[in-house]
Amino acid sequence: MKTETSADNWSVGQRSFNSRLLIGTGKYASLQQTRDAVVASGAEIVTVAIRRTNIGQNPGEPSLLDVLPASEFTYLPNSAGCYTAEDAVRTLRLARELLDGHNLVKLEVLGDPNNLYPDMEQTLSAAKTLVQDGFDVMVYCSDDPIAARKLEDIGCKAIMPLASLIGSGMGILNPWNIQLILEKATVPVIVDAGVGTASDAAIAMEMGCAGVLMNTAVAKARDPVLMAHAMKLGVQSGRMAWLAGRMPKKLYSASPSSPVTGVISSST
Repeated sequence: MKTETSADNWSVGQRSFNSRLLIGTGKYASLQQTRDAVVASGAEIVTVAIRRTNIGQNPGEPSLLDVLPASEFTYLPNSAGCYTAEDAVRTLRLARELLDGHNLVKLEVLGDPNNLYPDMEQTLSAAKTLVQDGFDVMVYCSDDPIAARKLEDIGCKAIMPLASLIGSGMGILNPWNIQLILEKATVPVIVDAGVGTASDAAIAMEMGCAGVLMNTAVAKARDPVLMAHAMKLGVQSGRMAWLAGRMPKKLYSASPSSPVTGVISSST
């Protein structure tokens, strides 16, 4: 049986991973809770907002690297909080310097401070610059299949459409667009933003997504560590269901689970 720990790994760029759950590191009550939740999730990739989290740019202050060392986890620095291509590129170049040349990044360029929806024009511009600059770009984007195709054509290593608005917990509101992206993409498609609970993660994986990225759903749960473990199981079960292949849906066509031949009748 294929599981996350056997032959069912996945790759982004030249890096290979077992866990298909990517987890954010913001909004937790403490750095220790951050570590406990990340460990419970089984995630190998952790995202970090360079503009909000210290990974060495503020000497003398507690650093995320103290509790989540780069020797144990793959960092995915992101450009959260950026509203122009120029700011996003500058932020991710800073991340590369802070992490000793690490070039795997998550690009996000926001268009509105209230709903945090991506600005796709600025995102496409920043993606082009970063790819030309040698970055392996995983990109947060709208669920527009045309925009997703353009990002892949530019050279992005993973497409990360939102399930719903960042921090909303509304789950996958438009599965049909996600399916359209999945049908055409040749790079990993990772649902990013809007996951609220483990069933949302399972649904994304049952659709055939390569992974799920989340932060608020875990960090703002009543018990973040327990929720992190639930999300791990949700991703695993959804992936197994996709590998197994679900039965076809049928309308008004009953199919008994037990055989109907050889049934003892009342006349016997």
